[in-house]
Amino acid sequence: MLAEQGTESWTPSGDVEKAAVQQQLEKLLATPLFNSSKRYPSFLKLVVTRALAGQGDQLKERILGVEIFGRPADYDTNTDPIVRVTAAEIRKRIEQYYQDPKHSQEIRLFLPSGSYAPQFAWPGHLGASAGGTELASNGPGHAVTVEQASAVSGRAKSAAVARSKAVAAALLALAVVSAGLWYVFRPTVLKQFWEPFVKSSEPVLFCLADQRQYSTIRLRDAADPQREITLNDSMVTIIIDDVSPLANIAGLLHTYGKTYRVLGESTTSLTDLRRSPSVFIGAFDNTWTLRLTAPLRFHFANDAGMTHLWIEDRADPGKRDWTLDRSQQQQTGTYKDYAIVARFVDPNTDQYVVIAAGIGRGGTVAAGEFLVDAHRMEDMLKNVPSDWRHKNLEIVLETQVIEGRSGPPRIDSVHIW
Repeated sequence: MLAEQGTESWTPSGDVEKAAVQQQLEKLLATPLFNSSKRYPSFLKLVVTRALAGQGDQLKERILGVEIFGRPADYDTNTDPIVRVTAAEIRKRIEQYYQDPKHSQEIRLFLPSGSYAPQFAWPGHLGASAGGTELASNGPGHAVTVEQASAVSGRAKSAAVARSKAVAAALLALAVVSAGLWYVFRPTVLKQFWEPFVKSSEPVLFCLADQRQYSTIRLRDAADPQREITLNDSMVTIIIDDVSPLANIAGLLHTYGKTYRVLGESTTSLTDLRRSPSVFIGAFDNTWTLRLTAPLRFHFANDAGMTHLWIEDRADPGKRDWTLDRSQQQQTGTYKDYAIVARFVDPNTDQYVVIAAGIGRGGTVAAGEFLVDAHRMEDMLKNVPSDWRHKNLEIVLETQVIEGRSGPPRIDSVHIW
């Protein structure tokens, strides 16, 4: 989008002004114009961050192609115009955003045509050249009189004073409002929750429960494909219901430009967990989940025969409100399931950990949905202090499972420490 006629671009300076631009960016990216895409937010975030950091020289087509779209360093920008095409679409979407009158008094962000370096403007800030006063002679052979010079000088001083007052008033208003901007334009609760993972320099590790299955496999003879041989074999498998949280959370992290890797719990080592933040999916079939949650207030428990499984509250050990009856689960497929969602720093690895684990499969699916649903997670804010984002937290969810399909997750209890 090009700057509006007569609008001056503005270079943010200082933490307050840069924070205001970042908050305007978050507001823009939260709209349907951007939040349904993965690459547009990643592109716009990167170029704005670089511009605010004074790294405009890094906003070149080839560099952006490599960093955002994973192209090789020597790729041909003429035959692969991905950066130009993306920038053009972003310009169009930004223009659509500011066409709405309700955004007329917001900080303007625009991406000039032919450039990948974003520019910014205060709403309605007229260019200094419009209506500027010049001191000129009355033509050849005519001198400027003292009275004329004085009048011109007075107008110029008045204009300069007016501009100075306007700038001072704008900066004062920004300073007054900046304290409240966090609440108006704060990052979404999802981004606050996942912030430690996004900020990590390492790919996020997903640890999934795995099962070793013994079976047979049919192989075809290379010389005669019509001939089949059946051999005994063993396979490592994962539960399809565990893939749903993996896909949901990995997709969300990807929108923040975060990469990840996936390991089975049987091949995950403490060394792996010390390298990066980790997400653990599944409970009773994931050893790591049981180890990590065992010291917490809310943790998993079961009877000796594994016929009843529950989430235990260390503050009320006799409570059995969050119990799953395995026979009911297997016979009817309709039951209430419960899950633990937690985010905390593991003292054994000094890394952040997120748990998404149900007693049964329905609870695990519901936990995965909760962790990517801003509306559901907003409900958590009713029960946590304002500085929750810097603390460890644990949540118990419940969901109604009908014929094996889980319903929406609901918060039963929250613990912060």
